[in-house]
Amino acid sequence: MVSHLRDKEEEESISDEQSLYLFNTWWRQRGWGRPVRIVDAEGVFLKEGSGRKILDFSSQLMCSNLGHKNRSVIEAIAAQVKSVPFMSPAFALEVRANAAKSLSEILPRGIDKLLFSTSGSEANEAALGIVRHFQRSRGAYKIISRYASYHGSTAGAISCTGDPRRLGAEPAGKIPGVVFAPDCYCYRCPFRLSYPECDVACAEYVRYLVENEGNVAGMIVEPIVGTNGVIVPVDEYLPRLKRIAEEFSLVFVADEVMAGWGRTGTWFSFEHWGVVPDIITTAKGSTGAYAPLGITAVRRDIAEEAENTGFTHGHTYEAHPISLAAVPAVISEFRRMDLLNHVRRLGGYMKRRLEELKEAHPSVGDVRGKGLFWALELTKDRSRRLPFNTRADKAKGLQLMADRIASEMYRWGVYQHAWINHLVIAPPLIITESEIDIGIEALDKALRISDQNMAA
Repeated sequence: MVSHLRDKEEEESISDEQSLYLFNTWWRQRGWGRPVRIVDAEGVFLKEGSGRKILDFSSQLMCSNLGHKNRSVIEAIAAQVKSVPFMSPAFALEVRANAAKSLSEILPRGIDKLLFSTSGSEANEAALGIVRHFQRSRGAYKIISRYASYHGSTAGAISCTGDPRRLGAEPAGKIPGVVFAPDCYCYRCPFRLSYPECDVACAEYVRYLVENEGNVAGMIVEPIVGTNGVIVPVDEYLPRLKRIAEEFSLVFVADEVMAGWGRTGTWFSFEHWGVVPDIITTAKGSTGAYAPLGITAVRRDIAEEAENTGFTHGHTYEAHPISLAAVPAVISEFRRMDLLNHVRRLGGYMKRRLEELKEAHPSVGDVRGKGLFWALELTKDRSRRLPFNTRADKAKGLQLMADRIASEMYRWGVYQHAWINHLVIAPPLIITESEIDIGIEALDKALRISDQNMAA
């Protein structure tokens, strides 16, 4: 009994110290409360200090694609630590050549000039600089992004972010020249149209923006929107955007930070539509989230022109050996476990289970996704598609229904990421059907809360 009390006191002390000394991520700092202490993680499960196991139903921040404690990735990192743990990016290292070669095997042909950083934010920041340098001779500098987007927290990346996280950076922390377009969001179409009669008006509006804004250098899109709803576009949307980019000589940047690395059953989500971007940015799953890495992959002619016009960039930790050691190991593990096929197969099972929840719970308005990347959107009134909460509620710091459901799921032993009015369901790609069932059962129980709070 004394030992149990001592363990509990130690756990509370660690949590209190973290709350006291650390800023929280994307949360109002006051009222953060006491974070749960995790002492271990393996496969698709986390382990609390109490010993309780928690199913990771969102791959942490949609990044632990290989699950926790993949031996091959850990061994690759450990070997690099024992060899050359750090070396200035000015030097040639075998680990850097190996990472680049491995990436060339999964990236589209011709997208072969790479810049390594430490996060998706930095990967996008580099991409924006390259776009503007490439277009300097045309005098073009504007970037088209979308409202349902998140591209990072650095100055350029947050400026291209459409969700409420951008607001905290305004006006001083933003760069000029970003224009937002509406989203291909059929469940809540900004034009109040229906597909296919709409003729994909959201894409045609981008053409209208380019024609009327002038000086547009490029566009940045998440082919499948990430945190802001796992919005899967209609089949015509991305090919049409790419054609618009080609027609007006714009650089097309695909942000694959979250949807890449097998999450949707292909290496990168743009592959579902046969589109080849000019620049690809990615991060998260590239190392299995075992080490920080951002990747900006650029079409060679764009890279060379940007360099000719003065583009220079770099970080102390650029091409960090420890992070890069993980990349070939991650790619090898995908192949060894045939994960892309596994994700496509399990994606069908996940879809069926989530559709069952939609049938059973009137507060579920929409279910959408690909592979093991899904969103379950809540509705207070299904006939009117009335959300429980809005972006304004999030900005005000109000209690959100999605957060209540995620908290209830945690009580049932499942960690679930929530954002404003939906849940992002993105478990580690190694998950099994029986483990999916654990998550679905907890979600089934938690949705009673939203069912009970629907509009009368």
